[in-house]
Amino acid sequence: MTPTHSTRRFAPARGFIRSSAWAVAAAGLLLATGAHAQSSQPIMLSSPVPANVVQISAAGSIEVPQDYLTITLAATREAPDAATVQTQLKTALDAALAQARGAVQGDQLEVQTGAFSLSPRYDRNGKISTWQGRSELVIQGRDFGRISTLAGQIQGLAIADVAFSLSRDGRQKVEQQVQGQAIERFKAKAGDVAKGFGFSQYSLREISVNTEGDGGYVPRPRMMAMAASAKMEDAAVPVEAGKATVTVTVSGSIQLQ
Repeated sequence: MTPTHSTRRFAPARGFIRSSAWAVAAAGLLLATGAHAQSSQPIMLSSPVPANVVQISAAGSIEVPQDYLTITLAATREAPDAATVQTQLKTALDAALAQARGAVQGDQLEVQTGAFSLSPRYDRNGKISTWQGRSELVIQGRDFGRISTLAGQIQGLAIADVAFSLSRDGRQKVEQQVQGQAIERFKAKAGDVAKGFGFSQYSLREISVNTEGDGGYVPRPRMMAMAASAKMEDAAVPVEAGKATVTVTVSGSIQLQ
């Protein structure tokens, strides 16, 4: 009798197949994610450090006569109560304004009110003993003669300050000339620096041009003050203007070649 051989085939369990499939898929996902992460990293390139670069600066300046006069007149009053002081200051200022307005003439002579202050004064016991106040009238412009004459004629206020300055228009008239002077000095200095280091030429990298007092004028006052109790004469206040300096600075970096 011939023995019978039987062959059994074992099929893997369904759960095992599913687990293997998930493992393969997860491994593929991790590989793809890693490859994407590596490919998305930025490539850092080092930029060369510029060589033979020099920082220099040069300035130009011109002295010009100050062409703008500002005279400040002030009234000071003191009384036991604040209301009285305020009324007295208002009366003095109104009278001065009425007198000054008639002399206004464009930018040759302008009039405006200045600071107005009111503050208490205390006794030894820390109580308010009196009130003191101050009001100002400002006369300014280009006509020195008219301004000084008007300041000497106004009654009830004393001269507190006299200041000379360069007007904005006056500054702008000379700025272009000063700027050209500064640029020429910068170019000459750049050439000298290049030659000094053994280079035949240079090129500009960065340049900045700065004017002293941009956006307005820089006052250069000559000041004098008179006591508030001084008696004013009906005559022009003696004034004498000085000079102002307009300065332009050119600075930047050059590449030596």
